[in-house]
Amino acid sequence: MSAELISILVLVVVFVIATTRSINMGALAFAAAYGVGELVADFDADKIFAGFPGDLFVVLVGVTYLFAIARANGTTDWLVHASIRLVRGRVVLIPWVMFVLTGALTAIGAVSPAAVAIVAPIALSFAARYQISPLLMGAMVVHGAQGGGFSPISIYGTIVNGIVEREKLPGNEIALFLASLVVNLVIAGVVFVLFGGLKLRNDESVTETVSVSASASVPASSSASSAGSASSSAGASAEAKSAPEGRGADLEKDREKDLEQDREKDREKGRSAEAEDDTTRLNPARTATLAALVALVVAVLAFDLDAGLTSITLAVLLSTCWPADSRNAVTQIAWPTVLLICGVLTYVGVLDEMGTIDWAGEGVSDIGVPLLSAVLLCYIGALVSAFASSVGIMGALIPLAVPFLAQGEIGAVGMVAALAVSATVVDVSPFSTNGALVLAAAPGVDRERFFRQLMMYGGIVVAVVPAVVWLALVVPGWG
Repeated sequence: MSAELISILVLVVVFVIATTRSINMGALAFAAAYGVGELVADFDADKIFAGFPGDLFVVLVGVTYLFAIARANGTTDWLVHASIRLVRGRVVLIPWVMFVLTGALTAIGAVSPAAVAIVAPIALSFAARYQISPLLMGAMVVHGAQGGGFSPISIYGTIVNGIVEREKLPGNEIALFLASLVVNLVIAGVVFVLFGGLKLRNDESVTETVSVSASASVPASSSASSAGSASSSAGASAEAKSAPEGRGADLEKDREKDLEQDREKDREKGRSAEAEDDTTRLNPARTATLAALVALVVAVLAFDLDAGLTSITLAVLLSTCWPADSRNAVTQIAWPTVLLICGVLTYVGVLDEMGTIDWAGEGVSDIGVPLLSAVLLCYIGALVSAFASSVGIMGALIPLAVPFLAQGEIGAVGMVAALAVSATVVDVSPFSTNGALVLAAAPGVDRERFFRQLMMYGGIVVAVVPAVVWLALVVPGWG
């Protein structure tokens, strides 16, 4: 049995054990990477660790750390309610706002994971507050990012068009962009309908929920003080009645003065507590956190700085200024998710070093039936991209398609678009960077259950979308 086939079978075993025994798949994948790397491929530890996704580790830790602080000081709640006011209470529109926002960010040049890292925590905080399916909201964010991801000025679009030009293949930048946009828009529409998007409330009064709650609530300390004041007043009245007339009048005035001071203190405490609890208001910590989020967007989009390192730096600055808000933030980093994703991607790195991915792609290209080779390449692109870099897969698969594209039986424009869409539309998988960010950013969810939901949804996308885009783009012979 070849080393490549053994490595694939071990990956299947890892999935089966993790599913049936409830063991963290990342831990299993690390063990598998060590076993296969040492015993099958004769790799040393340095070569095994070469596949460790250090950049993704920092992104996951940095983004979840920053937004844990934002949740602790109420900034995400403020953003949620600002979004509600923006759409005038139409909660049903919010998933589409997130879709458009991430799509716009990637279309103007943001790297897809960076756009998802910026939008997903806000979108999923909104989903948690208004009981929207986190799978629906996460899918809308990721598909929005991929919908805009192949514009002529985007990162993905520039890379793919560059590969097409280098391989001297016919290309069409607008067709590539529209293919990705339409496919992701259709998928988003289907997900929106299936996961309860049409049942969301469309009520302008939802914007008033927080302010009504704040004004209706009375702080416990205020109630207690009021009760104490009332008791004191009663006691004062009794004392005044039993005292001589002149002295009783003076005592009554003193008591009234003390009571008025107590009431003023209670009002101050109530206003302070209301201002503290009201998520529609900004305080210094929230204002600084909003400035940090804006700085993250500017750093990533305008200066092309690393999203993970920038997030950690901003989180540390906020922690230094407001340590009380960030005391427990480090414990809220999604460490099980970090272990899961980093372990699986380390094993995929071992597969790449062994040549397993190239071995599978070359085997498909040698079949000799162009249409069959085309659909199999689309499936390989989708399956591998669910666990690895989409850009890397596109860079490997498009050159593999050159031999049978040169025969003229397959349209180059349609084939390139089908490969590009197949390799990116599956990024909602929890093993891809975007899916991992969605999983890590979701507050108040059962992460194991949400992980299974994302994995099942990603599996459905892998099973269905490559065949659909093959039928729509390759079989007609576009280009």
